[in-house]
Amino acid sequence: MARSIDYGNLMHRAMRGLIEQVLQDVAANGLPGSHHFFITFDTNHPDVALADWLHDRYPGDMTVVIQNWYDNLAVDPEGFAITLNFGDSPEPMYIPFDAIRTFVDPSVEFGLRFETVDPDDEDEDDEDTPPQPEGEVVRLDSFRKT
Repeated sequence: MARSIDYGNLMHRAMRGLIEQVLQDVAANGLPGSHHFFITFDTNHPDVALADWLHDRYPGDMTVVIQNWYDNLAVDPEGFAITLNFGDSPEPMYIPFDAIRTFVDPSVEFGLRFETVDPDDEDEDDEDTPPQPEGEVVRLDSFRKT
């Protein structure tokens, strides 16, 4: 079998690394200026940790906003821990970078979307191959306030 460069996985890792660097800076120095983040993640990812009532309310994916009130932001190579406020109830959570589906900073019109290829859509010869992540820069029109 011929060796090939797996650009999809390389891009995936680079984009996750960008998010890690941004969040490390925010953990150390706070959010600069008007920056804020909308982060959508897979609540069923095995390493996501959040309150049962939040998982029940968001059984597939959830979008959190890091803007005005957040606490205890800690970043490690696999993901980040943060406490967010839900109706005057602080809730700690852990979000692995691999669980992130979108990362958007609308203040500068920047966004990333992570998608995986459905293994059912692959050739039958590749049945043992796991889903391959793909990444793209997203258009922010859907996040604009009208």
